[in-house]
Amino acid sequence: MAIMLTLASPAPPPALAQSTSLDLQEEAAFKQAATLAEPSIVQIQTVGGLDVVDQILVASGPTTGVIVSDDGYVITSSFNFLNKPSSVIVLTADGKKYPAEIIAADKARKLTLLRIEARGLTPLPAAPKSEFRVGQWSIALGRTFDLSFPSLSVGVLSALDRIYGRAVQTDAKISPVNYGGPIVDVQGRGIGLLVPMSPQEDAETAGVEWYDGGIGFAVPMEDIYRVLPRLKTGETLMPGLMGVSFSDISPLAGEARVDRVRPESPGAKAGLKVGDVIVEIDGHRTERIPALRHYLGNKNAGETIRVVARRGEESITAEIKLADVLLPYESGYLGVLPERVERDAGAFSGAGVRDVLPGSPAEGQIARGDRIVGFGDAKIATAEELLDRVSRVKPGETASVRLLRGGQERTVELKLKSIPNEVPAELSPSPIPSRPAEVGLDGRQIGRFEAQIAGEERKFWMYVPDDYNPRHEYAVLVWIHPPGDTLEADFLKAWQVEANRRGVILVGPRAEDLARWTPDEADYVKGIMEWVREQYSVDEKRIVVHGHRDGGFAWLVGFRQRETFGGLMISGTPLKQAPADNDPATRQQILLIASGTEPVVKAIQQTAAGLQRLKFPATLIEGTDGNAYPTDQVEAMARWIDLLDRI
Repeated sequence: MAIMLTLASPAPPPALAQSTSLDLQEEAAFKQAATLAEPSIVQIQTVGGLDVVDQILVASGPTTGVIVSDDGYVITSSFNFLNKPSSVIVLTADGKKYPAEIIAADKARKLTLLRIEARGLTPLPAAPKSEFRVGQWSIALGRTFDLSFPSLSVGVLSALDRIYGRAVQTDAKISPVNYGGPIVDVQGRGIGLLVPMSPQEDAETAGVEWYDGGIGFAVPMEDIYRVLPRLKTGETLMPGLMGVSFSDISPLAGEARVDRVRPESPGAKAGLKVGDVIVEIDGHRTERIPALRHYLGNKNAGETIRVVARRGEESITAEIKLADVLLPYESGYLGVLPERVERDAGAFSGAGVRDVLPGSPAEGQIARGDRIVGFGDAKIATAEELLDRVSRVKPGETASVRLLRGGQERTVELKLKSIPNEVPAELSPSPIPSRPAEVGLDGRQIGRFEAQIAGEERKFWMYVPDDYNPRHEYAVLVWIHPPGDTLEADFLKAWQVEANRRGVILVGPRAEDLARWTPDEADYVKGIMEWVREQYSVDEKRIVVHGHRDGGFAWLVGFRQRETFGGLMISGTPLKQAPADNDPATRQQILLIASGTEPVVKAIQQTAAGLQRLKFPATLIEGTDGNAYPTDQVEAMARWIDLLDRI
């Protein structure tokens, strides 16, 4: 919001004079609010550390913090320390400079607490959350450019209880250098502390790309003061986890019916079971899943909640102490490849088996051509139902499998294993019949061509097998080119044979700046995939994002868009930060190709081992020396893509 100053001397018309007077009064009120808050705002300087984190240039200049205790405690955004500086300096409003010690962090709210050796400081008073109203003034303050008086940007509170209850939203103009600064009301009281956040993900840099879109998030100061005593002890606060999940977590999701309970989680120890409906937490009604997520979003590990659940006709009450970590989820593995049927082929009984994988529980017990019609106590009608049931059984547990073979039903008992981390030496493609003469393409292009999505001037390239048959579903391989070189011709040459042989559509987005990808371009890739799904017949279980050499953007896209990418295939690039937990609701499998210099190869091997410890199905294959694309491994990569629908 711009504040206009009127300096001309002629008397304006009455209406204009009234408007000008109001503008001046508002300007005076904003400046008065900044003056009241000004003693509590400090400048933070960091020395040393990394320049780039997650492909984002992190702040190297001064940032902002807020005094929260008269004995030297300062709260700020954790974003200001992603570069892991060697030292931190705090400058107070009176110009004094103090070395600062990092005391603790709140990982859920992305806050860091500092301490300086100073007394008699002025903490910023908190505006009560009960007084927050959408549309009220919110004044963003920072002390990055001028130590004498805070910078000031005016907006309004545009939403409350964002990011699952952790933040309020403002439309005040902000940028990454504002992170750690407060937004205050017209009385100079702290509404909240500005931090980067995203509703979609929890990565350290998530939400940074939103700063220039009129959307800023701030953690309420009242919540900060609530957890401050724990932070002062040096405790790192983590999001509180109950260990239960739901089949639908969309904004319109209905009742909180438990779909899964993690083994040995707080929910499991409290006796919650699949099918329970959580109706109340700490006296707050949770009639819908979003209400439950909003309430839990503001709870930290170590806090205890009182849960009321409905189980059939009875009511269950449990005290649950929230955890900071859960045992990694790991799916059971049967070892079959499901039959791939034509679209609109009509109903079949059970899940057909197109192949049995070597060394699997199914080997010698289930045969190609069998139809699986039951698993445990459940009837099975589709491959999707079978996958869901198998994923609920832990490796090492035994399950009964009912089969139809030659018109006869039989039952076998199988002890499930972990999903293997090897690619079979041989795997026959699932044949796709030629396109019938009566089946047209409806104007859809095949072969190699260029396309663009609505609202974008830049084009991306695609390759669709020449014998594309829309009655069958195809895998999709999204190629994230390395910075500085699209490698389009080389990539297409390397993949064309396998794309035709195994039914893979190739998609090649181009970075806006060929020299680098930026995090906000993840939405561009998402838009391309939505277009591809609309135009072509796609197998949702075999959509893969593929990066090579400096492929951090491919890691980002894959983990940010888990609901789209069931496979991540990364060559020559280790993962530089831990991903979110392996999630049964969005199954992902990962293939790493260890290519590059010796240190890079070693880091990739460590990445594979780390992902396996987190129970991701993570396969490692050796690539070529140097930075060249590993064309000698394309056939193995294609076999891996063909495995992604394994059960």
